[in-house]
Amino acid sequence: MSLFIFLTVVQALVAAALVGVILMQRSEGGGLGVGGNPSGLMSARGAADFLTRSTAILATLFVILSIVLAALAVDFSSGREIDTSLERGVPAADPLAGAAGQTAPAEQDAAPAEAPPAADDPLAGAAK
Repeated sequence: MSLFIFLTVVQALVAAALVGVILMQRSEGGGLGVGGNPSGLMSARGAADFLTRSTAILATLFVILSIVLAALAVDFSSGREIDTSLERGVPAADPLAGAAGQTAPAEQDAAPAEAPPAADDPLAGAAK
């Protein structure tokens, strides 16, 4: 579990760096590009190549980390069951049946009748 948390933190840092590198690039629409000074350490063309290369590396690292984290998440969640307590077809327990929510004996033998959809239910027509 600690490896999963560590990789999640690393992926968050990679994502933040990727956003920063993308925002620093000059786009045709102006963007948030930082103007390069030709007399500086790197020329404008060199800075653009560096930003393009670093964007590709960070994007590749982000995708690889996403795949690894998905594989690790499958290992941690493989023993769980799907919760069907909110399923639409299951009738609600009768509040007058008793403290334990038991139904009457006559109702247990009969097949549960499907309740008509509520008038204000927007998904009533979609269930058919």
